[in-house]
Amino acid sequence: MKVAVPSQGADICAHFGHCESFTIAEVEEGKVISKQTLKAPPHEPGLLPRLLAGEGVNVVITGGMGARAQDLFAQQDIQVITGAGGSIDQALAAFIKGNLQTGPNACDH
Repeated sequence: MKVAVPSQGADICAHFGHCESFTIAEVEEGKVISKQTLKAPPHEPGLLPRLLAGEGVNVVITGGMGARAQDLFAQQDIQVITGAGGSIDQALAAFIKGNLQTGPNACDH
């Protein structure tokens, strides 16, 4: 499984479409086996779901994402988890263990 997280340094970016990069973690047997950083392209509606699907991403963990973007990810069979925050590494570890704590979606459009 591959998990993408919008990144602002070592933390989850609150708004998916305006992050500086994406951390893409490959998870196998309950562990992160590799991580890569993908520089975010200029914001263009509909681009990121296709781009991340092309990278083999199955899940996106983010602070916030608009409804239209969530629909576009669903069309690519990518699960979206909103309302996450804090450290990327801590969020990935919690997700793998099945206890990722989330709050409200930080994006309202």
